[in-house]
Amino acid sequence: MTCGNCARHVTEALQSVPEVRSASVSLSSASAIVNWNAGSAGNLPAAIEAVKNAGYEAKEIRNDSRGHPGSPRKHWQIGLWLGMAVTIFLMAGEWVFPFGMTGWFGRVSFALAGVVQIFSGAPFYRGAWRQLKLGSSNMDTLVALGSTTAFGYSAWALLSGAGGHLYFMEAAAIITLISGGHWLEARVTDKAGQALRSLMQLAPQTARKIQKPDALAPAFDLRTASFSDPTKSSPASEIEVPVSTLKIGDELVLRPGDGVPVDGVVVDGESSIDEASLTGESIPAEKKPGTELFAGTTNLNSRLVMRVTATGEETALARVIAAVQRAQTSRANIQRLGDSVSNVFVPVIVVIAVVAGLWWGLAPGSAGDVHRWLAHFLWQSHVPVGAAAGFIVAAAVLIIACPCAMGLATPAAIMAGANAAARRGILIRDAVALEKAGKISAIVFDKTGTLTVGKPEVAELLEFSSQKAAVQDLAASLARNSSHPVSQAIAKISARQIPLTSWEEIRGRGLQARNGGTTVVRLGSLRWIRENDVDLAAGEEFISGWLKMGATVLGLAEDQNLIGLFAVNDTVKPGATKVIKTLREEGLKIYLVTGDNPQTAAGIARQTGIAPENVFAEARPEQKAEFVKKLQSQGERVAFVGDGINDAPALTQADLGIAVSRASDIAREAADIILLKSEIAGVPEALGLARATLRTIKQNLFWAFFYNAIGVPLAALGFVSPVLCAAAMGLSDLVVIGNALRLLRWRQRT
Repeated sequence: MTCGNCARHVTEALQSVPEVRSASVSLSSASAIVNWNAGSAGNLPAAIEAVKNAGYEAKEIRNDSRGHPGSPRKHWQIGLWLGMAVTIFLMAGEWVFPFGMTGWFGRVSFALAGVVQIFSGAPFYRGAWRQLKLGSSNMDTLVALGSTTAFGYSAWALLSGAGGHLYFMEAAAIITLISGGHWLEARVTDKAGQALRSLMQLAPQTARKIQKPDALAPAFDLRTASFSDPTKSSPASEIEVPVSTLKIGDELVLRPGDGVPVDGVVVDGESSIDEASLTGESIPAEKKPGTELFAGTTNLNSRLVMRVTATGEETALARVIAAVQRAQTSRANIQRLGDSVSNVFVPVIVVIAVVAGLWWGLAPGSAGDVHRWLAHFLWQSHVPVGAAAGFIVAAAVLIIACPCAMGLATPAAIMAGANAAARRGILIRDAVALEKAGKISAIVFDKTGTLTVGKPEVAELLEFSSQKAAVQDLAASLARNSSHPVSQAIAKISARQIPLTSWEEIRGRGLQARNGGTTVVRLGSLRWIRENDVDLAAGEEFISGWLKMGATVLGLAEDQNLIGLFAVNDTVKPGATKVIKTLREEGLKIYLVTGDNPQTAAGIARQTGIAPENVFAEARPEQKAEFVKKLQSQGERVAFVGDGINDAPALTQADLGIAVSRASDIAREAADIILLKSEIAGVPEALGLARATLRTIKQNLFWAFFYNAIGVPLAALGFVSPVLCAAAMGLSDLVVIGNALRLLRWRQRT
């Protein structure tokens, strides 16, 4: 593929396959991601055949470090070196030595320029022919027409004896310069994809597997005429195996300095793991038995034994790679503008070239008059006379036009932005999410696990029963089956299990069950406990005291009798106050919404710097979504930041959903952006990078339109030679990609 039209044709070809639900094609990475219809096993051969029928080549990319396609610049290298050698020789003959008008030099130029046309120009002619068979056109069409015009006119002038200046050097230079532009473009595009390739290369290809004795074959002992017991005679050993052969449940050994090959859990040993490459977290994570390990991270200082829990595409690293690929190949709404123009660009340019050529060839007097008048304001330029003028001006118009710049403007910026985000542990779902992130005006934060650490602990228990242990046992038994962080904190206070029936979790309120068949026990928010006719007067002092300190207070009741109160404390995340301040300074409105009571919510808001009037407490999950909807009805573009627990409705309702999670949870479908670090410092970074990417897209589109709007008229009026047009066309692509690559060096202002 050489331009945005190519990518569009490939997309249309893939989407014509019945089994394909959607397809996204990336010009920058020369790749496509195909999603099959639900229930379909997929039909890869049919998809590849469709691409071939559209005039392109395709093969499957496997999801590992060796599956990435080779560098596109190799495609241009041989033709570029051949073209450079011929072009330099012809330039020297015309500009340095007095060979330009000699007969032998014309014949030599014809032969050498013909070689360049055949070999170096082959990619352009093949591309133009493919498009012609499809009844379409692209940049290859313009290059092929422009170069052929210059070469064809010169060949006619030489072979017919018409005389005059021959443009073989210009024809060779056009092919050479544009090939050089493509080569440089491929080189800088390679750089834009380095982050993705580095992710693919993080996990090692082999692992040290523990070969257990019971997996060994028993040996036959000739002396005793019996089989030996391998568990007694053979100790466990370590063998090096390919990662592709690992299965869930296998045990692996990690030595200091080893990369973690797959996801797993530590079963023996303690060590520090460098997770910066995956999550962007610079501080090593301490690992001990029971903690999770992720593929692509590095063991730093001690021997570990791990048990495999996920392999292949189920690992966190594979999901990160898939997310980055999805973002790179997706299309933003703003890209439609460039696509719309590109659809009619080449035919319009061909018409302009024909009109300009006829004008200079049939009415050179009027064309020359206009040129000379404008030269007073621009610059003097040598324009050939006679029929040559028409051919050369037409060639210049065809060559200087650059639909590629418009086709690359958006995908190059998205590719660089997605890579820059991945380096920081920020996963952006697609280009639309990135575009939305650049337009946010208000941010709504969840409390537990988002602004707070999310690991609450029971700070104090007030029981209204003579048996304190019974209160703890009952509360822990009720809370044990709930995944909410506050419930898990209460579940830890007792290991004893009281048999309960009809257990139920009422989202946003609490837990209830039957104890002994008749008594209903409830554990939950004070508001919910009151709604069930439970009198809380006996605990008012306890409640008010802890609420002022920002703790969460839960009540435990048997029928209408209060039997216990629990003060659960959760600390504010380090840096949360700074994050809120940074976002507020950027002009964003900040809100806090939580299912907790108003006093606790006010305490957290006070600590983080959120205005009291922007706090919405005692909100059930569906009410969080309603709060977001209310802000949207007021004209706000809302981002919701949550840890994903009970936040799916709000994440989905928001214009932009941001999930704060660990690497094991990156598959949250409701979120547009996923922060692999549990800290929320990535929120302003993600929004800032999104704004920078959106700004870059607009800059690129402006440059692409400006370049063509200025360049084409100048060429039509004879102010730019075909050689300069070829150089300018290549430069326009490099400007677009170079501007996009600045995103890789983007830094948040502090």
